[in-house]
Amino acid sequence: MREAGALTAKVLQEVAAMVKPGVKTRELDRKAEELVARYGVKAAFKGYRGYPASICVSVNEEVVHGIPGDRVLQEGDIVSLDFGVIYEGFYGDSAVTVPVGEISSEAQKLLKVTKEALEKGISQAQIGNRLSDISHAVQTHVEENGFAVVREYVGHGIGREMHEAPPVPNFGLPNRGPRLKVGMTLAIEPMVNVCTWEVKSLADGWTVVTKDGSLSAHFEHTVAITEDGPEILTKWD
Repeated sequence: MREAGALTAKVLQEVAAMVKPGVKTRELDRKAEELVARYGVKAAFKGYRGYPASICVSVNEEVVHGIPGDRVLQEGDIVSLDFGVIYEGFYGDSAVTVPVGEISSEAQKLLKVTKEALEKGISQAQIGNRLSDISHAVQTHVEENGFAVVREYVGHGIGREMHEAPPVPNFGLPNRGPRLKVGMTLAIEPMVNVCTWEVKSLADGWTVVTKDGSLSAHFEHTVAITEDGPEILTKWD
C-alpha cells in the first residue's frame, strides 16, 4: 500500500505541474498514461465500470469523474485531478484541485478550505476513534467557512480493491460507525461546493456537476491507521 500510494502521488504531482492556460484536458490524460508506463504500474480507473481514461479531470463546476477531452483550460479555471494506480495487487487513490493561472479570491478560499478539511479529517484517523469522527471534522470545517459538502459521493476503504468497505462520508454526527483499528486504509476525500451540496450527472454518464453551476473542489489522500497516528500514503514530495 505504501508503494502504491507513493507511485500514485508521483504521477499526480507530475500531471498537476502541467496545468496551465491553453492545455487540453486530453493532454493531462496522455501524460498520466505515459507516467503509468514509465513507473510500471496500472492505471486504476481506466476501464473501471467502463471509464474511458486514466485520470479524471473535472473543471470548475464539475465535481468528480470528468472525462478528459478537447476542452482547453482557461486562465481562472480550477481543475480537480483524481488518479489511482494498481501496484502488485494494491491500490492507491488521490485527488488534488489546482488553479489555472490567477484565480478569483472565492476560488482561492474554496481550495484552501477543502484542503484544510481533508487535513482535519485525516487528523481524526486515530486508533479508537470512530469512522464518523473523520466525517464530522470535514463537515464542520467546510460549513464554518460557508461552503457545502457533497453528500452523494463519499470516501471509501481501499486495499486490494479500489472501493472497499467502509464508506467514508464527509458529513455526519461524531462518535458513530466502526472503531478505527491499526492496519485500516481509507481514502478520505472531501468534495466541497461553493453553494449547494446538491449535484447532478451529465449525459455522458460520468461527469458530476454542481446542481447550481457553482465551483467545486476535491482533495483526497489514501491514509493508513497506525499506532503512531494517521500515515498519508499518497503524500507528495
